[in-house]
Amino acid sequence: MRRANQLVASTLRLLRDAVQPGITTAELDRIAEENIRDHGGVPSFKGYHGFPASACISVNDQVVHGIPGPRRLREGDIVSIDLGAIVDGFHGDSAITVPVGTISAEARALLYHTYRALWEGIAQAVVGNRVGDISHAIQRYAEAQGYSVVRELVGHGIGRNMHEEPQVPNFGPPGRGPALMPGMTLAIEPMVNLGRPEVEVAPDQWTVSTQDGKVSAHFEHTIAVTLDGPMVLSEWPDQEEPI
Repeated sequence: MRRANQLVASTLRLLRDAVQPGITTAELDRIAEENIRDHGGVPSFKGYHGFPASACISVNDQVVHGIPGPRRLREGDIVSIDLGAIVDGFHGDSAITVPVGTISAEARALLYHTYRALWEGIAQAVVGNRVGDISHAIQRYAEAQGYSVVRELVGHGIGRNMHEEPQVPNFGPPGRGPALMPGMTLAIEPMVNLGRPEVEVAPDQWTVSTQDGKVSAHFEHTIAVTLDGPMVLSEWPDQEEPI
């Protein structure tokens, strides 16, 4: 699990550095697939239920599952990159949202607080808590900043399969859901909207966008629940907070 997630982390770092005005989402996807395969991995997403690419790349009001293509990033955009890799039969999964050049103060704050919401959730991933404690911590933090969390999409267990039980929502009361046990591995992934929480699926049957057209941010880490607290498997050693 650590090897798979570290490959995802290093690839996301490469993609973060490649994001600039003028690059296409297809070019980012090519970089992702080449790096994963060059390091002995297999892209988790490519072909998964028919998804046509190695990375989900979602721009501005697109929340998740954006299909890479000819779209060129522009100054002021924000771009969410969700990536998975398989190494020796185990899956890694992580996501970041990246500014394209100079972005608005409003978008910059959304990125920062979505990232902090992720860590609020991770802090609750301790033995003796329940999945609902993670969910509640994310919702409480995000809504305290004036944002909304997407309810139709959730985090998940992960291991030999990309999506396993339990589901990990980003909202709900504490103290509910499965108990957290040593050895559980979870993908925690808040999707936080500047506006309302409602989303809609595009005609391509993949891309999920906010109904009100306002921007959304997405961060994700795969973590292991241990007796010593949550172990973040998909964090690179000198990872920086967004803006």
